[in-house]
Amino acid sequence: QVQLEESGGGSVQAGGSLRLSCAASAYTNYMAWFRQAPGKEREGVAAIYTRATGYATYYADSVKDRFTISPDNAKNTVYLQMNAMKPEDTAMYYCAADDKVIAGGRFLAVISYKYWGQGTQVTVSS
Repeated sequence: QVQLEESGGGSVQAGGSLRLSCAASAYTNYMAWFRQAPGKEREGVAAIYTRATGYATYYADSVKDRFTISPDNAKNTVYLQMNAMKPEDTAMYYCAADDKVIAGGRFLAVISYKYWGQGTQVTVSS
């Protein structure tokens, strides 16, 4: 069982930045960030696959070129740097992880991840 703990949420004005952190109790090679706004389904934002030779990242179109996911393998931690934020980025952000192979390119699918954090709220005001 892997435990995940998110931190770094808060309130920011449109155009501002926030950095979220997700600390895992053990190494998993797939980690991701999801978000869920009130009345909406949970959606994948960014994912990362890490291995000894490096890592690969995946982004939703809505955050590409604004958000960056990055690892700190020594700390079993993943970060989500969010820049040029918009009011539509307002949501509860969840960290997710899994240690199996994610096939079919479903890196941003909820069903691909077994472990979930409790979430951290992000609010962007206009």
